[in-house]
Amino acid sequence: MPALTSPAAPPTARPTGPARPGGARGRWPMRDYPGVLWMVLAVVMTFVHPFVPGSRWLMVHLVLLGALTHSIMVWSTHFTQALLKTAPGLDERRQQNRRLVLLLVGTSTTLVGVPTAQWWVTATGAALVTAAVVWHGVQLFRRLRSALPGRFRVTVRYYLAAAVCLPVGVALGATLALGLDDAAHGRILLAHITVNVLGWVGLTVTGTLLTLWPTMLRTPIGADAERRARQALPGLAGAVALLVAGALADLRWVTVAALGLYAVALLWWASAVLAPVRTARPREFAPASVGLSLLWWLVAIVVILVRLSTTRTWAEFTDGFGTTSAILVVGFAAQLLPGALSYLVPSVLGGGKTVVRAGQAWFDRWGTARLVVVNGGLLLCLLPVPSIVRVILSVLVVLALAAFVPLMLGGIHAAVRARKEVEAARARGERPAGSSPTPGTPAGEPDRMPSVWSGGQLVAAVSALVLAVSVGVALDPAAAGLPGGTTGGAAAVVATGSTTTVQVSAVDMRFEPARIEVPRGDRLVVELTNTDPTNVHDLQVLGERTPRLAPGESATLDLGVVGETAQGWCTIVGHRQMGMVLDVVVTGDGGAPVAATDHTGHGDAAVGVGGPAAVRLDPAATVTDPVDPVLPPLTTPAGTTHRLTLTATEEELEVAPGVTQVRWTFDGQVPGPTLRGRVGDTFEVTLVNDGTMGHSIDFHAGALAPDRPMRTIPPGESLVYTFTAERAGIWMYHCSTMPMSSHIAAGMHGAVIIEPEEGLPAVDREYLLVQSEVHLSPGTGQGEAPAAEVDAASIAAEQPTFVTFNGIADQYDEHMLAARVGERVRLWVLDAGPSRPTSFHVVGGQFDTVYAEGAYSLGPEAGGAGAQALGLQAAQGGFVELTFPQEGHYPLVSHIMVDAERGAHGFVRVTG
Repeated sequence: MPALTSPAAPPTARPTGPARPGGARGRWPMRDYPGVLWMVLAVVMTFVHPFVPGSRWLMVHLVLLGALTHSIMVWSTHFTQALLKTAPGLDERRQQNRRLVLLLVGTSTTLVGVPTAQWWVTATGAALVTAAVVWHGVQLFRRLRSALPGRFRVTVRYYLAAAVCLPVGVALGATLALGLDDAAHGRILLAHITVNVLGWVGLTVTGTLLTLWPTMLRTPIGADAERRARQALPGLAGAVALLVAGALADLRWVTVAALGLYAVALLWWASAVLAPVRTARPREFAPASVGLSLLWWLVAIVVILVRLSTTRTWAEFTDGFGTTSAILVVGFAAQLLPGALSYLVPSVLGGGKTVVRAGQAWFDRWGTARLVVVNGGLLLCLLPVPSIVRVILSVLVVLALAAFVPLMLGGIHAAVRARKEVEAARARGERPAGSSPTPGTPAGEPDRMPSVWSGGQLVAAVSALVLAVSVGVALDPAAAGLPGGTTGGAAAVVATGSTTTVQVSAVDMRFEPARIEVPRGDRLVVELTNTDPTNVHDLQVLGERTPRLAPGESATLDLGVVGETAQGWCTIVGHRQMGMVLDVVVTGDGGAPVAATDHTGHGDAAVGVGGPAAVRLDPAATVTDPVDPVLPPLTTPAGTTHRLTLTATEEELEVAPGVTQVRWTFDGQVPGPTLRGRVGDTFEVTLVNDGTMGHSIDFHAGALAPDRPMRTIPPGESLVYTFTAERAGIWMYHCSTMPMSSHIAAGMHGAVIIEPEEGLPAVDREYLLVQSEVHLSPGTGQGEAPAAEVDAASIAAEQPTFVTFNGIADQYDEHMLAARVGERVRLWVLDAGPSRPTSFHVVGGQFDTVYAEGAYSLGPEAGGAGAQALGLQAAQGGFVELTFPQEGHYPLVSHIMVDAERGAHGFVRVTG
């Protein structure tokens, strides 16, 4: 490898045989292959991202956490050894391999944990990555302490400062995975990016380029470079620490000042370290790619600084952060890594000038074209171009970046082959071809490579970019503001070339404004912001839909040229029925509205009243996961405080034999967990929203003002609901987020059973049956058909698909309740609705005890009287007691027979 200090330095020894165990020359799998793996996966992800959850996050972290972090671990160790020349056994290759394996496992675990929302997996991966980097930092410190005094020790200090940053950044990243409100997410996101990109990556880059930059340019290091690098380090590291502290403390002015300080320190460093470029222009791909990456890095810092200075809230700061991510990942990281490796890989393979030139020639192939496509394409993508143009340009940029992988493999293969040829020539006593230095070339320095710049490649690359833009504009001229093109099924709509942009807010189950007008032929752009503080919303219109937006988030819906009136709506179940509709009115000549066209496939755009979904049950189907109706006895003493957590999730669950539906649940079950206690007991319930929309909870068993404990919380948030049970009975709890009918029907309900302080009379068996309705969308959840969420139109029509006991129709026909002749059985019944009453009856049985809504209508003092049914309206509950006189099968039904036929029935199997 060339001397790191300057080309005029004495030649560095070049081993021609196998590398020493702790050395860096030759092929080394753990050094060479993981980085390639992460880059390949990042390229693959760019092409499959529409089908992968969390793909944007994965693309960013495959590059930054995967490829770049691995390379930093490898090459900072390499440069430390080259600069300090410590004893090889201090940190031999075996130990380095263990660190790299630990990093690989930790990175892989993290990249699985975040997209799958398994926080414990994320935390485990973060801990492994942290352990690997801390171990790396300790070994760097050991090398520094054991080395003799020498120049450029400041580079290792940069590495040590960087190694302190990454564990902090990893911890902040794991915190982001917990799910935070908008303000906390924005602050921690800024701290996470700062400490990782400006700290871990930035400090490593600035420390390395002190010696690597002039070496790549094959020029002497600037006279003031080392001194200014020492002076800049406190400013750079201090700015990172101050920026993180300001973000976490919610001090916006501190973050702006800290980022400004970082920029000033970086410019001070660059003024001397990068000075050689004034006398030696980059001739090879490596310095050109690294130099361009540094320019994009500076652009990203400026963009973040501007956003910090101009946005009013942290939610606004994080909104649209994709542009900054693209600059950091594509412009900075994805160019820095290939640039550095294009120089380092041939050098560390060793073998002399001939070998280095053979490998380097591959790394420089198509260098001009790759650089122009990547940088020109990225610049065009950042401009307000039509989406189809951005897609085509993105493909070109990805292909240009991906070309590095096969070129690197070809370069390694060429260098290995050239090395074998050189060794064979030396064995024959011949001088290897090309081993004589060119006149004027310093000893130990490989001949200067031919310039990477090519006029032909420049023309080809620019032509490719122009062609991409032209094809995109031709495919969607209206999006470019040009005449021509139609959208939304509008026939023969002539584009006016004008754009109508409308800001729409989603709040309180409505859009504001609820009606917008657009001239026929205009391109319509709707900028939707969810200003609802508690709920998630989206907008679908003319076949296009925004993502679901959390409170404070925004999205842009580009509807292209419109020529017809249409209606849009929020697609979250029940929201449209609550009035979340947006009328898009197209005006023609003289402002006359154009006739409306329905894009729902259901005729009139207004929501109609529908009937129950037609469901054919497979007679051979069985219930695979029945709900146990057995009610465990109450064993806690009076005055107990019950603490529990209920998590709102969305799960695909059975609703009938062979039929599934996406259910909204408490703790992944329908009905939710049963709470049981005595009068005087306190319940402290933590509700965690792990769903994709707003949810809440309402306990009928408690009496308190609903404003705070029953408020709707968005995904990722939690609340604590505390109440004291003051009256006995069976009480309903449910989600009270509007539309409440949809949330209850979707499964968000459960029972709280409160006994008197002295308890209830003992019985032999107790069961709980919660009656509720299931509303299926037509054709869903059966066989190969996908499970769908609750059908709000069916709820409005009060025509359920099924009526169930404990969430699954017919389940107790197959999985019967059990009793023995003469046993006293208590059956608790709660009608969760949301709309239909029940008349609970046991065929062949007679009730000798009936308790409903706080009072006995039939008790022991009745003197032989009996009852046949327990009538309950929605949200009412009670219990009945009976004994069975004979063996047999006693049906349990709602005597509203149409509901029994919909699934509200089962059996008690009585044995002797």
